Amino acid sequence: MRARFVPPLILVLLLVILQWQLWNGRGSVREVAQLRTQLGDQKDANAKAVLNNERLASEVNDLKDGLEMVEERARAELGMVKPNEVFVQIAR
Repeated sequence: MRARFVPPLILVLLLVILQWQLWNGRGSVREVAQLRTQLGDQKDANAKAVLNNERLASEVNDLKDGLEMVEERARAELGMVKPNEVFVQIAR
């Protein structure tokens, strides 16, 4: 009589173990969902970094090639003026 219940009991136990692994173990459904969320966040961060890098590369090329950008930076950030120019500042 006992031999009749052993194989189904083993199969049920195996099914419970496999289900536990699926829902809670390594590579579980929950972990995969978390990793997908992290992957999406990382892709967004990478896209922002690529845009920032392209902007900086463009600015570097402008600084290497054109004097207009250097002059603009010198005027805006350092308050420099050309010879024979008059600097006028309006206070509000």
